[in-house]
This record gives sequence, C-alpha cells and structure tokens, in this order.
Amino acid sequence: MSKAIKVTELLRNFSDYIARVAYKGESFILHKGKLKVAELKPVPIGCTLRELRDSLKKIPLLDKSESLEFRKDLKVSKKKEKLVNPWE
Repeated sequence: MSKAIKVTELLRNFSDYIARVAYKGESFILHKGKLKVAELKPVPIGCTLRELRDSLKKIPLLDKSESLEFRKDLKVSKKKEKLVNPWE
C-alpha cells in the first residue's frame, strides 16, 4: 500500500525516498495541497505470465531436421562427464 506524502516533503528528503523505493520497495502517493498528483513506486521487474505466454508463442517451431539435431545434441550432452567442483 502506498503512503501519502506532500511534494515538499519529498523534495526535502529526496534521496531518502528514492532509497526507500529502490531498496525497500515502498510506494508513495504525492500530494500537492489536497490534490493527488503522482505516484512514486519501484519499476516492475520481469514480465507477467500473459506476456511470457505471448512471447513464447512468437518463437518459431523447429522443423524436422532441426528437431533431430537438437535431440542428438541432448543425447551427447547427457553422455559427457558430470562437472566436478574443484574446491571439494
């Protein structure tokens, strides 16, 4: 939930509010007098499931030969030795 603050309060403590938005994920509704004028909130990261679904629909399907090559590559990768942690 967004907290209401006055624009003058934001201006007096601008870097503090920016840090709160950036690092704590807080949101603020800015008021000038009694009027709501803006909202300060974190930028959304990632995408929605709908956007992901739409993006996946745009990926072209593999044709038969590409599909066979991909299957072959998967089999080869499974046969390779497992990675060893050198620090163990």
